[in-house]
This record gives sequence, C-alpha cells and structure tokens, in this order.
Amino acid sequence: MLPLPLLKPDEEPLSPTYDAIYEQGAVPCQPVSLRTISRFFEYALALSAWKKAGESEWALRTNPSSGNLHPTEGYVVLPRIAGLDVIPGLYHYAPREHGLEIRAEFSADRLACLLAPFPARAFLFGLTSVHWREAWKYGERAFRYCNHDVGHAIGSARVAAATLGWKMVLLDGVDQDTVAMLLGTVRKDDFGEAEPEHPDCLAVIWPSGEVRGEQRTVPLFLDRAIVKELAGATWHGKANQLSQEHGVHWDIIDEVAEASWKLAGDERNVLFQSPRVTPHLVPLAPHGLLAGQIIRQRRSAVSFDGKTSISTSTFFHMMERVMPRADLPQLERPMPWDVWPYDPAIHLLIFVHRVDGLTPGLYCLVRDPKKLTFIQQAVNPELTWTLAPECPDGLPLYWLLEGDARKLAVQVSCHQDIAGDSAFSFGMLAEFEGTLRERGAWWYSRMFWEAGLLGQVLYLEAEVAGVRATGIGCFFDDPVHESIGVKELAMQSLYHFTIGGPVEDRRLQMLPPYDHLQLI
Repeated sequence: MLPLPLLKPDEEPLSPTYDAIYEQGAVPCQPVSLRTISRFFEYALALSAWKKAGESEWALRTNPSSGNLHPTEGYVVLPRIAGLDVIPGLYHYAPREHGLEIRAEFSADRLACLLAPFPARAFLFGLTSVHWREAWKYGERAFRYCNHDVGHAIGSARVAAATLGWKMVLLDGVDQDTVAMLLGTVRKDDFGEAEPEHPDCLAVIWPSGEVRGEQRTVPLFLDRAIVKELAGATWHGKANQLSQEHGVHWDIIDEVAEASWKLAGDERNVLFQSPRVTPHLVPLAPHGLLAGQIIRQRRSAVSFDGKTSISTSTFFHMMERVMPRADLPQLERPMPWDVWPYDPAIHLLIFVHRVDGLTPGLYCLVRDPKKLTFIQQAVNPELTWTLAPECPDGLPLYWLLEGDARKLAVQVSCHQDIAGDSAFSFGMLAEFEGTLRERGAWWYSRMFWEAGLLGQVLYLEAEVAGVRATGIGCFFDDPVHESIGVKELAMQSLYHFTIGGPVEDRRLQMLPPYDHLQLI
C-alpha cells in the first residue's frame, strides 16, 4: 500500500473557489505529484465523513452511490513523471486507507509509448463496478444503479481534476476488452472466489496547457498492442470476497452486461483550439465558497421539509449548469461536459413545485436545442411548449402543463414523498430506441453514465444554493411516459432526481473521515 498524504483544507494544494472551476483558465495548473494525486482522489472517491447512530458507524464518500453501497472501484495508471516518485504501473485506490495498492508494475518505456499521443504528464484513470455490491439488495436493478454510480464517479473525478487545473477526457474509443486487460479484471486467478469486477471505462487526465510541440489533438483510444504487452507484467494482490453466500444470483445482470459490452474500438480524436469565453450564466451574488468545501459537504437528502422554495435565478442557474453547449467542440464545452465525447442524449422532465416566480407544473429542459423537434414529435402533440417566463436567452426550458405536480411526482417515483416535498424533481428522459439502433447496444450503459454525470452536477449545485439533492433510483417508467404521452420507445426515463430543503436527522452524529488513520 502506498499511503497518500492526508491533507488538511488549508494545506497545499489549496482549493479554488467553486465558481472558478467552471471558468476557463481561472484555476492555476498544479504539477502531478503525490500531494496533488492525493487531493484528486480526496475530491473524487474518498471518504467525506462517518455517520454514527448508537453503536453503528458507516462511511460516506465524496462520490454518491445508490444505498451508499459503492460498487465503483477507482484505478490509476501512473507513468514516470518528474516529481512523482512511484513505480510506473497500475494502482487501485483504497478509500478507507486513502492509499494506492499496486496491481501491476509496467515497463516505464512501454507505458511512455502508450501515453506518447497524449499531452505531457498525462496519466490514466479507470473505473470498474462490483455488481454484487448492489445486487444483494436491489436485484436486477443493480445493473443500472451501478452505471448511475459510474456516471457520478466520472463527474466527481472531472470536478476533482478541475480543482487542480487539470483536463480530463473519457477514452470511449477503447473497446471493453482492452479496458478489462489494462485494469486486470480479466485475471480470474486474482479474483478466485471473490465477486468479479466489471470493467467500465478509462479516462486520460493531464495538466492543462501541457501540449507536446505542435500537437493539436487528443486521441480517445489506446494502442491495443501496447496494452497487451503491458498486461504481461508482474501483477500483485488478490481480490477480497464480499459475501460467503450469495443466495440469489441474478443471471439477467450478467446477460445485460454481456449484451451491452463494447466489442469494437474506434480511433477518434478531439481537437485543441483556443478556449472561448465561458458562456454567460444567470448572475448570482458572489458566495466565495471553496470547491473543496462543497465537495466534502455534499450529502444525499433523506427527506425534505415540504416548504422550502428556491428563487428563479437559482433555478435557472442550475439549469444552465447542465447545458453542455453541444454546439461547441468537446474541449471548449463547459466543465464537466468537456469530459463527455458525445452530444447529449438526455433531457429533463421537471416537476416544478416551489420555484418562486414559476407556475407549478411540468416543464422540459431540452439539453440540445437541435433536438427540440424530435422531442416534440415523440410526445403528446397537445402539450403547450411555451418558453418559461423570464427564461434567460438561450436556455431551452419549456412549460408543458400547468398544475400542482406534487402528487404525480410522488406517484411516479415509487410513492416516495421526497419527490413532492422538494422544490422541484425531475425525470431524466433519454433518446432511447433510435440511439441504440444507431450506435449499438453498448450505448445502453452510456445513457446511465450521462444521467449520473447530470446528477453529480446538480448535487454540487444544490449544496452551493444552500439546499440539498438526492437521486431516486426507484420509479415507474410507464406512468412517467404517460404523463406527457411518450410514443413507444422513442424516449425512456432512466433516473429521477429531486432538490429541496432537507430535514436533518438530529439523532445522527457526524465524524471526520480519516480520524481512524491518524489515531493509528
């Protein structure tokens, strides 16, 4: 185990303000070192606190997870970088110990060749899922919950990188067999009787501005032949078994994972261009909150008070944060959407309850304006489709139906009061059948990743606004679709989410995340 330094908030590298991470060039670029790697993982996947009730204690993390079960595992591939004194290789991140476990020692020269097409001082970040961590509780729903969590983790990692002035791009041109080979999930002897890990994705991270010579592109793929060479290295460690008895094995999870496996890679690149000015957002009063503070304090609300409202300026600001500006080249899009190598496929059906200045009812945020006609044709033609009153220029937020939507929001969210007691809740509607037919079954998981990434942005926005958010994994698809007359499988509800004034459980005690290490 390579322990990462436990850094206090007032130690270098210091956190920028939360607003600064969204501004091009506003955050000074930090070198790649053990301290900055430590801060990256602290903000991306680490423990954020312990909760205690009586004799029971459980940890929370900076990345949210359905049921706080955390099926997502993080990895990093570190090359030889000046100032980073580690063995080149693959490392697994251990959140409880806040350390890196070496899984494989890679040839420094061959690893340098693998990373040569990328900006200087680049390294790789990977995610896997242990489906059993969700399946024992949620059954077949575990597959989509795990993929929601992958999306949340992509988002938390991108935000973590932004606090250090680093860029991050999802390498989704890599086929899944190559991801599995590099992350070692194909090594059956290393897992034995332990639950397998499903290889999800790889990303490349680099200090912004680190371009080699005249390089003007970043590939979204890896050289499979070099990865195969690296996989022949010396490997270390065995996986721990989570459960002695599994009871029910959910075959359908294995079947869906196999059906949505990305078999073929593609050699795509993204372009470097001169950064543009950050798009105008609804102005809010300066708050001076630090990104690190917001990341550490993020919690999933358990219940809402049924009375807290938010201002239209706050609501519109949140909506603009989830607009990826699909008209821009990928690396010019607002953070964290610059990580995502696709145009948006998910739009928001919003149940507005308590937004000052907005009439309660159903609204729709079209996250890619050129998709407006498609969405209108995919739903009930009698819907209003009127721009929301005082909606900022360029924000495609439409008013569909007027009325008290609280009861409907609760009903379609498995009768959970949190969907109606909030200021607003929403379902994430994906462009479904057409996308799968055009791109392939492997895009099924990407839809859930995009949904999780959306949720991660709004988790942090809620904290900044002084309210709280929570994801809702249980909902009734068909009644959601019926509420706006979705035709067949043109659109599909994939994730629900809600934001409002939280009710805190005063019986719980909150403890610091890493006191257990400092007491050793």
